[in-house]
Amino acid sequence: MESGGVYIGLGANLARDGSTPAETLAAAIDELHKLAGPVVARSSFWASPAWPDPSDPAYTNSVVELATGLDAEPLLDILQGIENVFGRVREQRWASRTVDLDIIDFRGQIRCDERLQLPHPRAHGRAFVLLPLQEIAPHWIDPVSGRGIADLVTALDVVDVSATRKLEVAL
Repeated sequence: MESGGVYIGLGANLARDGSTPAETLAAAIDELHKLAGPVVARSSFWASPAWPDPSDPAYTNSVVELATGLDAEPLLDILQGIENVFGRVREQRWASRTVDLDIIDFRGQIRCDERLQLPHPRAHGRAFVLLPLQEIAPHWIDPVSGRGIADLVTALDVVDVSATRKLEVAL
């Protein structure tokens, strides 16, 4: 069982200053490394359809494992600061975005308050999170359900899994 990891999910589906979503995610990962601590593992980039409107541009997604001495709230502040610098606009829930950074798991903590819910409340049901996470943390256990990532991936809707594919992106 892997425990104690800090996993951050990244996603983008809008270009930013002439950069592709994959280039934006790579730059956001660099900023995360500078501001929060070393990125010790990084998944491939994955493509997934936009939701709830699949006619919006597809998302590019990734998951990183971060070695950080920060607590969850200061880390969240850094993630939101990076989102702001990279042009994230929060006008409508689930709208297209230049970048989205989420804490997927913070050292196995279970927390639900006004500001932060850990682990991420919907990560266990999202192919675009679980497939990249499985790539870097194949023994990860969901702190809430106690289920392993392989079991969670198997339980995903087959349509979601087949619509999520690894990208061959050289950055």
